[in-house]
Amino acid sequence: MSPKYFLSAEDEKARYETHNNDVDDPGYQNFVRPLVDAVIMDFPKRSHGLDFGAGTGPVLSNMLHEAGYEMTLYDPFFHPNDEALKKQYDFVVSCEVIEHFHHPAREFELLRRLLKPGGKLYCKTDPFTSEIDFERWYYKNDPTHVFFYQDASCRYIKTQFHFSHFAQNGRVLQFLG
Repeated sequence: MSPKYFLSAEDEKARYETHNNDVDDPGYQNFVRPLVDAVIMDFPKRSHGLDFGAGTGPVLSNMLHEAGYEMTLYDPFFHPNDEALKKQYDFVVSCEVIEHFHHPAREFELLRRLLKPGGKLYCKTDPFTSEIDFERWYYKNDPTHVFFYQDASCRYIKTQFHFSHFAQNGRVLQFLG
């Protein structure tokens, strides 16, 4: 999206505050379950992760913490913990966040820097594919969604930010550091 159409920070935050991200909501827990399962499959308990863009209700961090992982929260609006961005993590999870990036190159550079060697970035989003009719695509209608991803852009991210591997499993994108 052209930056001239970006919401103001105040309007963007107000939009996020309308999300019902209740940590006890089974529906929301099921929504983030693919990320939780991916981390559990790849990392042992007590590994340290960052929930980048944790939002108003950090259900993803809560579920990973309950599964035995050490979690740190970061969200520019709701968990503005700049100290969290000065460390490195075994993994970074980002659920429905990357489509909000106003400066994707800057943000992916940061995400790459936050990973320890061999670390992994997990991003959940709704990738755009050639089978989708963009005019009817629900995902573009959210005024905070300013950037969309497809296979080619993910492969570019892999190369540009020196990830060693990229894989996609449904809506979960995985970049290996």
